[in-house]
Amino acid sequence: MTKKIDALEYHASGRKGKIEVVSSKPCLTSLDLSLAYTPGVAEPCLAIEQRPSDAYLYTAKGNLVAVVSNGTAVLGLGNIGALAGKPVMEGKGVLFKRFADVDVFDLEVKSEDPDDVIKVVQLLEPTFGGINLEDIKAPECFYIEEELKKTMNIPVFHDDQHGTAIICSAALINALQLVGKRIEQARIVVNGAGAAGVACANLAISLGANPENLCMCDTKGVIYKGRSEGMNPYKERLALDTDLRTLEEAMRGADVFIGVSAKGAVTPQMVREMAKDPIIMAMANPDPEITPEEALSVRSDVIMATGRSDYPNQVNNVLGFPFIFRGALDVRASTINEEMKKAAVFALAQLAQEECPDSVCRAYGNESFSFGRNYIIPKPFDPRALLRVAPAVARAAMKSGVARTPIEDMDRYVEWLETLQGRAKETMRAIINKAKCDPKKIVFPEGDNEKILKAAYHLVEEGIAKPILIGNRNKVLEKMSELGMELNVTIVDPEDSELTEAYAQELYRLRQRKGITLSEAQRIVRRKSRNHFGSMMVHMGDADALLGGIDTHYPDTIRPALEVIGRQPQLSGVHGMYMMVFKKGIYFMADTTVEIEPTAEELAETALLAAEKVQLLDIVPRIAMLSFANFGSVNHALTQKVKRAVEIVKERAPELEIDGEMQADTAVTPELLANYTFSTLTGPANILIFPDLNSGNICYKLLHRLGGAEAIGPLLMGMKKPVHVLQRGDDVATIVNMAAIAVVDAQSM
Repeated sequence: MTKKIDALEYHASGRKGKIEVVSSKPCLTSLDLSLAYTPGVAEPCLAIEQRPSDAYLYTAKGNLVAVVSNGTAVLGLGNIGALAGKPVMEGKGVLFKRFADVDVFDLEVKSEDPDDVIKVVQLLEPTFGGINLEDIKAPECFYIEEELKKTMNIPVFHDDQHGTAIICSAALINALQLVGKRIEQARIVVNGAGAAGVACANLAISLGANPENLCMCDTKGVIYKGRSEGMNPYKERLALDTDLRTLEEAMRGADVFIGVSAKGAVTPQMVREMAKDPIIMAMANPDPEITPEEALSVRSDVIMATGRSDYPNQVNNVLGFPFIFRGALDVRASTINEEMKKAAVFALAQLAQEECPDSVCRAYGNESFSFGRNYIIPKPFDPRALLRVAPAVARAAMKSGVARTPIEDMDRYVEWLETLQGRAKETMRAIINKAKCDPKKIVFPEGDNEKILKAAYHLVEEGIAKPILIGNRNKVLEKMSELGMELNVTIVDPEDSELTEAYAQELYRLRQRKGITLSEAQRIVRRKSRNHFGSMMVHMGDADALLGGIDTHYPDTIRPALEVIGRQPQLSGVHGMYMMVFKKGIYFMADTTVEIEPTAEELAETALLAAEKVQLLDIVPRIAMLSFANFGSVNHALTQKVKRAVEIVKERAPELEIDGEMQADTAVTPELLANYTFSTLTGPANILIFPDLNSGNICYKLLHRLGGAEAIGPLLMGMKKPVHVLQRGDDVATIVNMAAIAVVDAQSM
């Protein structure tokens, strides 16, 4: 459990609170200032006066949501007031930004009068693209939302109602599928008739539940027709014509329990009396109506979901609201309607049935997740949720007629959404698209590795590459079966391949004067080294590139490739480079893996190869040759070596932007580089060439671990044909990215 002192320190340390406003435009010069404010700002003002929709073009309105609360029902804390609820509203803003890049202003309204809240929000409509109502008690929250939706022309969404209902419904659909029950026939009990409970009931009915099979309860018991105590119009709409009066009675024979009430509301005996394969969604926070341990102690066939992260099947609203608003904002929807909510439900339900990415498994202690009783809803940190829910919501808005700017190219829209998750996604999407134009054959020596098989599946599905898997055929097929995977790829078993003898003869020819006999070549190719076999496939033209190393040490992948494929004859050696992706930019760093103490000639070679590789990725290279000194400030053998390397590159490729020797901060900082007016670099460098392996390797690893950069590589440069090396910890996404880079390399051969 979170300690009080830790929570207070988290919110108070550094800049107070959890949010800040950051300018999205430069404001460094007098010209910037004149454009940002007076007199330049008058132009967009006049344009908006003439055409109000231009506010979406010239201001932040189209990406700005108000999180509005009066603090009357804050989490499990109750009516603590608007000011005390502010940390929660700031937190909501953080989640909007983190998961969907939606900006937020939190508005805490100091009034318990619902008409005051309505008036405040109505008056602020020009500011925002959408309104997220939060932590407002029932039944006032229903009235507030209804009135705002009637009177405003932007989306209004009460997340405590609809967010909970959407995530709960997605889990319910999957749970019913697992137990073979239809929602139209299921007997459903909802306990808790506040905002979330009423919304869960209404959405279940919208999805097909029979109202006569849905029994709602509150603290007074069953909500039945004719009841007068504790009623309001919203409960009345869900009142059931029944003789049932207590939750205990309602639970007998029920297929589904949905709880948004209080700890301990459900007893083990109630669970025992439910129908076969009962589904229990105990979402009271912080403690559920009944714990999974208690429920499973009396029923082994129960499917459980809670609101807690320490149990399987967490119903977490963060799976909904950021992406729902993202889709609504991107089509400038006038409202969030029932069709959009249902689209989000089905998108989330479908996502849970797909293979879970490695990145998600790592976030949860490397636990494996697959669709089943303990995984009926995606995890909150699943990056695919944005890419599935937002487009689904946008499509539903367009289809239902509430979208004012429909999206014409949905595939392009999904690619844009990927860029919101970081520059790595944007860069790799461009590379993947280039690879898909002409997919090449990529051989994987570790063809029976689970990650390789999963990556191969994605490569085939997306049309990025044509994987060739090396390994024992039966083992590869068995592993595919274990993964539930149908994969149309080439499997090559060196033990029985018709290629094996020819490869052995060629390996013997290549290495007969380097200590290898024919019998040893046959043994190596047939049984000893799949890296040799894969390298032979590339050498003989049966594959276009090799990608290996997920199960082997780095030298064990490079050595066979060097022995068989070899380096380009005009070069002194091969070189290693990493693509380092930061939030605000991409840098290529070399040599980080191969050349230990390069000469000036070898440094120049590294720079030329790096520029060539970067150009293949459609990026204009700007090269900095790094040292501990700037442009002759220190006369030392180490700086002279770097200076000479620059001269060699300029002689061989005068069209390249390159300069040095220079310090690393000078290379990447415009203000520092500007001090050297003679420099030939037109801007900060994007290729950094290190003077030795020590500095390069240390730097890239520190930037990866401490600087938050995503490291893609190592990319080998200087081989006759493309060979790249995987790392043991690489996940499936990284393998796919590396394969795409290998395809782009092969396209240039």
